[in-house]
Amino acid sequence: MENKPNAATDLTIVADSNIASLSEFFNNDTLSGTTGRHVRMIKVAGRDIDAQLLADTQPNVLLIRSVTHVNADLLKDNDSVRFVGSATIGTDHVDQDYLAARRIHFANAAGCSKHSVAQYVLGAILTLRPEYWQRSSTPPTLGIIGLGNIGSTLAQYASSLGWQVLGYDPLLPASNLNNASFAQAIEKSDVVSLHVPLTDKANATSAAGSTNHSSHASEYPTRHLIDKNALDAMPASTLLINSARGPVIDAAALQADIERTGRQVVLDVFEHEPQIEEALLSKLAIATPHIAGYTLEGKLRGTQMIYDALCEKLSISPAQSMHQLLPLNMFLWSELKAHPDRLVKFYDIMQDDKALRATLAEGQVKAAAFDQLRRDYHLRREWQF
Repeated sequence: MENKPNAATDLTIVADSNIASLSEFFNNDTLSGTTGRHVRMIKVAGRDIDAQLLADTQPNVLLIRSVTHVNADLLKDNDSVRFVGSATIGTDHVDQDYLAARRIHFANAAGCSKHSVAQYVLGAILTLRPEYWQRSSTPPTLGIIGLGNIGSTLAQYASSLGWQVLGYDPLLPASNLNNASFAQAIEKSDVVSLHVPLTDKANATSAAGSTNHSSHASEYPTRHLIDKNALDAMPASTLLINSARGPVIDAAALQADIERTGRQVVLDVFEHEPQIEEALLSKLAIATPHIAGYTLEGKLRGTQMIYDALCEKLSISPAQSMHQLLPLNMFLWSELKAHPDRLVKFYDIMQDDKALRATLAEGQVKAAAFDQLRRDYHLRREWQF
């Protein structure tokens, strides 16, 4: 079966409508090259992209975000998809081994929102602990679990503020940044921030008796990485932040820990997302609806990266650039450092917390409300670092 969409035929795209500037990047002018190819765009909510839709529409291209799980079940009745693009850093929602076996090209947006998420974490820390702005002989220690694009970028901001950093990433060699064990990072830090993908234990046997050989299996599983044992080892004064994947923290253990210790916890992601129980939400210092990476720059960069990858697949030159779509950005990291009192101007994280809590109904935030907050979110601006 041909791997590349036929340049002489129409190009049908099914896309998550929450991907930024879809029409500006994916249209006849930006994808036709010299072929005169006609682009047919079908925009739907990410959670509505299912096997029936793909069977009915038979698209050549599938563009998604993290709420759409791409696997054999999704593509079982489709034989047309030749390119899957995810406008996200994370890839745990995509079975890449399955796509490779089907000879379907996959691209994601690695690093697209690394500054956005790092700035979200800083906003949370400095909102809850404004004293950390002050340079002192005993600066705060930030523990960073996972030192990929986001974790390493967060470390740069921390260093800029004069903070100590304890970094842990078992997949990277020891370095000035990757300088601690997991135990040291959670036991000796004033703040612990999680920046790991969601992985399961390699070769684990499921309840059904099958063995886990998926592309998300790892010798260093992160599902429930922060469990009761980890929380017990963490000082009660340690601020815990998760902007990675919800199931990295055992929600039941976390709720019990907060009840016991009064720990400050910031969650942008939740184990049972998109539903959040009030029993947990009420105990969080800050809670937001999975929007840590939601800046205009981060979103456009994600779209740009999958657009560029599709152009390469189609053997055409990119004809659109995010820089043509960006308004002037006046948010400078140097200004914020010089004037910490302007933090709420740069990012008022408590407004996002308030908006999420306002959707509580019948003891929980329901999926539809959670998704609507994300869909209607007014994109922040990245701070120029």
